[in-house]
Amino acid sequence: NTRRYYWAGKITTKAGVVHEFSKKEIVKGSGYISAQCCGSTEIELGTVYTAEMGIILFSEIERYILEDALVELYYHLLVGEAYETVPMGIYEISEANRTIRCLEIKACDYMLRFEKNFNTTDTMENVYEIIMLCCKVCSVEFAHTQTEIESMPNGSEVLSIYAENDIETYRNVLFYIGQVLGGFFCINREGKLELRKYGNEPVMNIGNKQRFSSLFTVWCG
Repeated sequence: NTRRYYWAGKITTKAGVVHEFSKKEIVKGSGYISAQCCGSTEIELGTVYTAEMGIILFSEIERYILEDALVELYYHLLVGEAYETVPMGIYEISEANRTIRCLEIKACDYMLRFEKNFNTTDTMENVYEIIMLCCKVCSVEFAHTQTEIESMPNGSEVLSIYAENDIETYRNVLFYIGQVLGGFFCINREGKLELRKYGNEPVMNIGNKQRFSSLFTVWCG
């Protein structure tokens, strides 16, 4: 089985200028997206990992105008006779380097915006209100409604943040709220803060025809 696909995207500068790029401008094999919901050793609750992307373009764009610019990536997959466009996220450029012909870009999603210092010393609010406070201060939209949050376990509880705490940033606040709600936070493909949970119901059956190789490790003792 084979797939026919290609990548494309656009860069939007802080001044609002849009630079679109297609598969012709992307250096083959240069693009990547790194995202995770937990560490490598265990499934964790409350994680707030930042997704990172990198790409090299054949482009004459001046790298100095890319400060705080946005990159949007799209994956185009041939389904039947037409290509389906899949958004792959919105990222803020953190580093741009130029060679003679190429522009190398590294960018992170909006989770880094929550690295602002948390200055609130004493508060008592419900879960949704605290999340909305974080989103408002850090300029990130929230993907859920108040009803959706309150329907979750502990979603209608009132939480207290006392003056004596180890919270340094708004990202730390999200970490604790994620643990209370039994999930983890991430930035979705639309650039919004989203709470996700690990499922316990099968979503796909992988038969012998779909497996190229298998490896199982069993620990005893």
